[in-house]
Amino acid sequence: MINADEIRASGATTVNDAIIRVLGVPARQDLFNGGDFTLDLRGFGATADNNQVVVVDGIRLTESDLGGTRLAGIPIESVERIEVLRGSGAVLYGEGATGGVIVITTKAGSGRQQATGGSLYGAAGTHALRDGRASATVSTASGFTFDGHAQKRETKGHRANSASDSEAGSVGGQWSSGWLRLGARVARDDLDARLPGALTAQEYAADPRQTTTPDDRGSVRNQRLSAFAQAAELGAWQLAFDAGRRDKEVRSINFGFPFDYDIEATTYALRARHEAALGPLKNALVLGTDVGDWRREVLGSFGSVATQQSRAFYAKDDVTLPGGTRISLGGRTERVEKDNSSSGTGFSDRQEAWELGVSHPFGRTLTGYARVGRSFRMANVDEFNFTSPGAALRPQVSHDAELGARWSYAGGKLEARAYRNRLRDEIGFDPNAVGHFGFSGANVNFDPSRRQGLELDWSHALTASLGLRLNAAARKASFRSGPYAGKDVPLVPRRAVALRADWTPAAGHRLHGGVNWVSSQHPDFENACRMPSYTTADARYAWQVLRNTELAVGVTNLFDRKYFTQAFRCAGGETSAIYPEPGRQFSASLRVQF
Repeated sequence: MINADEIRASGATTVNDAIIRVLGVPARQDLFNGGDFTLDLRGFGATADNNQVVVVDGIRLTESDLGGTRLAGIPIESVERIEVLRGSGAVLYGEGATGGVIVITTKAGSGRQQATGGSLYGAAGTHALRDGRASATVSTASGFTFDGHAQKRETKGHRANSASDSEAGSVGGQWSSGWLRLGARVARDDLDARLPGALTAQEYAADPRQTTTPDDRGSVRNQRLSAFAQAAELGAWQLAFDAGRRDKEVRSINFGFPFDYDIEATTYALRARHEAALGPLKNALVLGTDVGDWRREVLGSFGSVATQQSRAFYAKDDVTLPGGTRISLGGRTERVEKDNSSSGTGFSDRQEAWELGVSHPFGRTLTGYARVGRSFRMANVDEFNFTSPGAALRPQVSHDAELGARWSYAGGKLEARAYRNRLRDEIGFDPNAVGHFGFSGANVNFDPSRRQGLELDWSHALTASLGLRLNAAARKASFRSGPYAGKDVPLVPRRAVALRADWTPAAGHRLHGGVNWVSSQHPDFENACRMPSYTTADARYAWQVLRNTELAVGVTNLFDRKYFTQAFRCAGGETSAIYPEPGRQFSASLRVQF
């Protein structure tokens, strides 16, 4: 978990920036120049976004196409905490949660009482960066709370034709009594960006700041409406209901051709939790249902309409024995219907997920746990629309296992876990598959594949003023059989390490920084090319000038490392289609709280 204090101390400007910096999760720059990155929790490479679920205040945000989930549009000042749940979350969160779940909780959605107050923030930095933020909360004695957050960020960018201008805002209101909580929220974010395009290996070596697409540009408009109700004391039951509507508008020019589309999505989630004692046993039962409807209309002369409807029911029961041993069993059934008018194809299918887990305390400080389960994913509306002639994509199924331990001690805590996912009919794009009209490339069901690895999370207080945090992962994503047997899945680094330190040398002074290292990876299925490993460092010094005023200076990519996280082509043994990352960047900021 990352809390608001850690986000502020790290200097992260977006949700995905915080996850990358603090937790060391490998990520790839998106192609829309909006500050977003594709996070990869457990080695799914190009399909990582479709193998993990994003939830914001109880509402599923993950898209049903290949367009990606935009996290950079969430005002960073509004975030209370970010929980990164590695490993399958299919029982509670459904289709596409094999790799994990990212749960974002805003200050308004946290459920805790907020004090009246606010803040103003301004920053300037390299590449003509300008970043302004404002937040305010008003609480009344009668239980009403109103809050608002706004952010505007613009920069000329580190490459030619890479300027971007983004705005984000949210307002909400809620009422809370002793047992009932009701509220509603509205959020909007806008992005206007230039698109500098990819570079060949020769272009990257000559000048990584150049553009190959000087006229390309794009824009994204997102609007989210949501309402919730929570009843905490209905006997032994707790009830929660979330409803959300989301509208997304994308406009872009790529190589002189427009690509425009609109998305509408509605989500409803109802959950019930019952806690009771059964003699010496403690039992917690969770029941729920999720309903989702998603529609995308591609505009223009080659327009199309794609839809998805999902209906799911789930149950999860936890029994705690007198000695502290906890046994968990859960299951989910989900029916999904998808259509795309551009190909006249679609499907309707029902899939099940299940999970069995056990944890046991070995004394007061050490707990071991194990779990096994089944998760699934179905082809999205872009994937089943572009397959080999006459081929239909089967559901992707994964059998998941995990073994771990948690140790808490006076100065910190340590968690280690080993996992394995054995996938059948994994869905993805194979550039060597038989495509349409004699061209190569199609979405396919791959031969059996596997994800396995070790993960380590450690936090330790060296002194009262100096703390360390380490996140490390060693993983292998590979094909078990078929033409790519033994090869690594593209765009999956085998190792990643993030080490951070937080030091308060004196009252009102705080220094926070870290080093992230990501090993090399392959951009291609044959593993003929290699993207080099990279190490980046960042630091931020904050000075509390007055009781409510903070001055800070920060630097990213401290050693000005030349590197890239996104590339998707191998040409003549050289990695190509490269999207360079920025070099060293400085920023200075002022924050006033009231």
